[in-house]
Amino acid sequence: MALFVVQHRHNPDSCPASDPIMAPLLLAQLSEQNARRLGVAIRSEAVVNGAHTLYLTVEAANRESVERLMKPFAEVGTIEIQAASHCEAVVERGGC
Repeated sequence: MALFVVQHRHNPDSCPASDPIMAPLLLAQLSEQNARRLGVAIRSEAVVNGAHTLYLTVEAANRESVERLMKPFAEVGTIEIQAASHCEAVVERGGC
């Protein structure tokens, strides 16, 4: 499994968390069961207060699996998916 860091940003004026229909749909998309169905394990998630920015740390076989998980979020803002490494792996290979 590969490690990825995901950033989702959206406009404050159209924050999906304030939408009574969209908010529960996006939460369901990030549920452990749904993520697993798409081949993704969510290791951590956090929303930066007031910044309308969500960060996820996930493991998946490939980037495409992460893109499938994040597709509904891309419809309401931007998505950035970056390949990442655990600290131990970085030290073992001698650098970032």
